[in-house]
Amino acid sequence: MPLDRRSLRIIAFRGVTLTLTLVVVLLLTAIILGATGYDEVILKSLVSEEVRAFRQGLAAARVPAEEIERLSKEYEKQLISIYGLDKPWYVRTVAILPKLVVLDLYVSHDEVAGVLGLRRPLKVGEAIAVALPRTIIMITLAYVVAALISIPLGPYIAYKRGSLLDKGIITYAAITNAFPLWWLAMLSVFLFGFYLDVAPTSYRPIIAHIGTFADSLYSLDLSGMISALARIAYFSYVPILVVTFATLGGLLYSVRAVAIRVVSEDYVAAARARGLSEGRVVRRYVLRVIAGPVLTFIILGLAGSIGGFIITESVFDWPGMGVLYYTALSTGDSQMVLALVYVTTLVYIVARFILEILYVVLDPRVKL
Repeated sequence: MPLDRRSLRIIAFRGVTLTLTLVVVLLLTAIILGATGYDEVILKSLVSEEVRAFRQGLAAARVPAEEIERLSKEYEKQLISIYGLDKPWYVRTVAILPKLVVLDLYVSHDEVAGVLGLRRPLKVGEAIAVALPRTIIMITLAYVVAALISIPLGPYIAYKRGSLLDKGIITYAAITNAFPLWWLAMLSVFLFGFYLDVAPTSYRPIIAHIGTFADSLYSLDLSGMISALARIAYFSYVPILVVTFATLGGLLYSVRAVAIRVVSEDYVAAARARGLSEGRVVRRYVLRVIAGPVLTFIILGLAGSIGGFIITESVFDWPGMGVLYYTALSTGDSQMVLALVYVTTLVYIVARFILEILYVVLDPRVKL
């Protein structure tokens, strides 16, 4: 459906507002970093990484040790001036923002790089690019499966309020909400891995299989891609099933709760009185009306899943975004923490912008 000028103006205004929100978050982060001295730690780490790379290049070129030392000191002085380490914090902090926006900061701890199976020197953008697909495979994909089940089924459950199915879903949601996801993860590792022996007991080898798939995709090796996908499926099916099982109950209950008010409306009763089928009533008179609020918590939930689940990923020994967050926090890697906060905020902003577009398309009342 084409958008009129008013709709486009609304979307543009929302986009500008959300962009300003991201800018404000970055500015506040920069001020906090500068006032506390963290920016100095970050910039010194950048200088150290670049000097080390410079020295390695000179050594590879077989430059004498004395000359390497002299040139490295000169290069370090230049970098100190470039990054503003010889200036007040409120001046030099500005130097961090452009690098943060493009994720050009460096990982400063070997443990952070090691948890991803990588080595330093390593940029935070590269680290996130490695960790993010792993979390998408385990967490986000499972959330998508749960959402695809709950969106059509939730309104139907509300339509059948008081039935055995409705009571069963309420009980299922209560049970899954009562048990922490990480506890279900531990139980699944014991049950499927140790007791039934139909799944791995350690999931870290998926790193190698994801890498193999990427290499096969780059070289257009179809047999290699199929083999790698089979191994990825073997290592990921239990985590996906566990996360889907744990999140499905809450999503079903949430969609049902939104739809209950709608199924009691007069126009739904009139549609039923006209003899329309249950499926048509749910699709045309219930699902379309609740699309806005349902899409809100599903899209924002998907955006939140990008950050990963720290404890659950740790239980599966799954080196994704959650484990990366935890390792960066525990080691005090301020560069990595900054980058993760920035990426999380950026994903949320993008998700909100998508929602604003969908609201204008789905609900004409927004234009009023």
